[in-house]
Amino acid sequence: MKRRNFLALAVGAAALVAIPAVAAAALPQVEVFKSPYCECCSAWVEHMRAAGFDVKVTIVNDTTAARKRLGIPDKFGSCHTATVGGYVLEGHVPAIEVKKLLAAKPAAVGLAVPGMPPGSPGMEVGARQDPYHVFLIDKSGRETVFASYPKA
Repeated sequence: MKRRNFLALAVGAAALVAIPAVAAAALPQVEVFKSPYCECCSAWVEHMRAAGFDVKVTIVNDTTAARKRLGIPDKFGSCHTATVGGYVLEGHVPAIEVKKLLAAKPAAVGLAVPGMPPGSPGMEVGARQDPYHVFLIDKSGRETVFASYPKA
């Protein structure tokens, strides 16, 4: 192999190895406000970490207070509230939808999955997959469907 070809191959291989590190570094930190007793919240944290997010967990006694302070109406309430990149996440929002939100950068408060739907990230119950929506919450507290699950 000629030296020029070897150098080009080495530079290309180094670039491929660096791509995942750059992509992971580009994701902002997620801060989760959760009860110390909620295992499904911990499972959602692991889902987010597996998707490449750095996650900081803040234990609180009352997630309702965090939700209100961050601007999510009570009707979208779930078991944990998080912040990421200037947005609020309420409940078991799939990481892929968080990445779409961060890429699109809409003028919004954030995303919410109200309640705790079986089959959502952190709420896995065998093969059970109840239908649910991921809502985009605008600054006036109104929702639009951002994504629906299960995907068709």
